[in-house]
Amino acid sequence: MTEPLYVSKPFTPAHSFTDGIESPACDKKGMLYVVNFARQGTIGRVTPAGECSLYIQLPAGSIPNAVRFRRDGTMLIADYTGHNIYQVDPKTHKASVFAHDATMTQPNDLAVTTSGLIFASNPKWADDTGSVWRADLNGKLTCAAPDMGTTNGIEVSPDDKTLYVNESIQRRIWAFDIAPNGDLTNKRLLIEFSDFGLDGMRVDVDGNLYVTRFRKGVIAKVSPTGEVLLEIKLNGERPSGLCFGGPDGCIIYVAEVEHGRIEAFRVEQPGREWRLWQSV
Repeated sequence: MTEPLYVSKPFTPAHSFTDGIESPACDKKGMLYVVNFARQGTIGRVTPAGECSLYIQLPAGSIPNAVRFRRDGTMLIADYTGHNIYQVDPKTHKASVFAHDATMTQPNDLAVTTSGLIFASNPKWADDTGSVWRADLNGKLTCAAPDMGTTNGIEVSPDDKTLYVNESIQRRIWAFDIAPNGDLTNKRLLIEFSDFGLDGMRVDVDGNLYVTRFRKGVIAKVSPTGEVLLEIKLNGERPSGLCFGGPDGCIIYVAEVEHGRIEAFRVEQPGREWRLWQSV
């Protein structure tokens, strides 16, 4: 029987993750990785059957906020307390600092281009401001977009030409052109919402953004032209991040704070990263 589209169900047990559960990511084998499993400072691994286990514990003082993967399979972790972006050796599971800058308020969420450039949202919650930082292939960090609102969710378009960044408090999603050297230009407003917050977001192969609407308890599907195509109702009001996965890339996994668990639902088109895995 064909699984219905856009029907979200619990995927992991309630409170298997702390209320620091945030932006998850799937690897090319279909394993799901989620921050703050059982306690803060950890990365949990979730099988396609929804079974959870500890993957790694980060060094003392580090608390992860997001997981992403490079095309070569290297795991990247945003450590918001240590101002670090970690990379993890897939064989030893050892985390090492790839990029660090103490002047960055926090790397909150990550987006990675096909070539391996990393963009990190950098909110400053104390005064509702933020920015976007870029980590080059050698780990050098540069502020790529200053003077923004509370930057949070961040994602690259399927053609690697556009960076999308949302602002949680201001409820706006911005688009930038990505130059070949990683510079961000031509900032423009994609969409502005009138209520509720924004958190993590990811893009499908057609360029549609799936955006978590914090405290509204839905995922908004937004077209590349900024039109809300539909809203997917969740079982909790505080979704904080999401990713694509599953055998065909058409399962969306949602990190949900209220119940400390992952929800999941099926969509029509796979995510951008799933397509990248197919070309490796």
